[in-house]
Amino acid sequence: MSLSAAASHPASFAPLAGVRVLSLALNLPGPAALMRCRAMGARCTKLEPPSGDPMGHYDRAAYAALHEGVTVEVADLKTPAGQAHLHRALESTDVLLTSFRPSALAKLELAWDALHARHPRLSQVAIVGAPGARAEEPGHDLTYLAECGLVTGTELPPTLYADMAGALLASEAVLTAALRKTASSGDGIYLEVALNAAADWLALPRTWGLTTPTGSVGGAHAGYRVYPCADGRVAVAALEPHFAARLCEAAGLAPRDMHAPDTREAIARWFASRTRAELDAVASERDVPLLTLEG
Repeated sequence: MSLSAAASHPASFAPLAGVRVLSLALNLPGPAALMRCRAMGARCTKLEPPSGDPMGHYDRAAYAALHEGVTVEVADLKTPAGQAHLHRALESTDVLLTSFRPSALAKLELAWDALHARHPRLSQVAIVGAPGARAEEPGHDLTYLAECGLVTGTELPPTLYADMAGALLASEAVLTAALRKTASSGDGIYLEVALNAAADWLALPRTWGLTTPTGSVGGAHAGYRVYPCADGRVAVAALEPHFAARLCEAAGLAPRDMHAPDTREAIARWFASRTRAELDAVASERDVPLLTLEG
């Protein structure tokens, strides 16, 4: 479901309707998780330091999109006034979202034991880089992807996979906390979301061999590749036998082993001789899953 579709549902269909989420999380994973919570109907508030969220300085457009519909307030948590502001807000909060290292939370007197003692019905979702004892280690999206084998050359990944997957897991954790509270009517719970674990989740197809160069969706199958065409590129995903047969038929080839090098070479030659317009027509007329791209 798209964000816009989720946001347009009546409140009665929103799984987090009535749930109050307060976030202290800066940069991308926390705000992206808050964005998902808002789409699920949560009432979202964020406390930022006087210096603001770094995202607001280096990408205003992204910051604006992430915080649409979020109540943003300023509180310096290193001061008594800021702490008082926070704890007043927590009195009416269901789930607190954080993205600090454990040592930083402890300095702010927001370690789970202290927080739970003061606000027993509050749940906390803590976004960290790595789980458990590794939560103090420095890291970022790129290092988490590299750790699980998703950086395969020297080019940067095209998006921030670990951060965005971590945001989804964090919003899932908020939903879990809300459902548990609804079911038990008891104390809040602490849930930790590690960004490197989110990267590990995304990397599972690679660990299974599916996306390695010898895997069917890693380049070994001639019907699941990106090829040059006469005026651009084409991403073809004719993986299932019936789609592969249609691709071969369109290319004037008899049904054949889609993992054979000569099949890839024949299909590559055919794509290279066709324009994007011609290939778009093939996709429509023959029901072949392909998408043409600029060169």
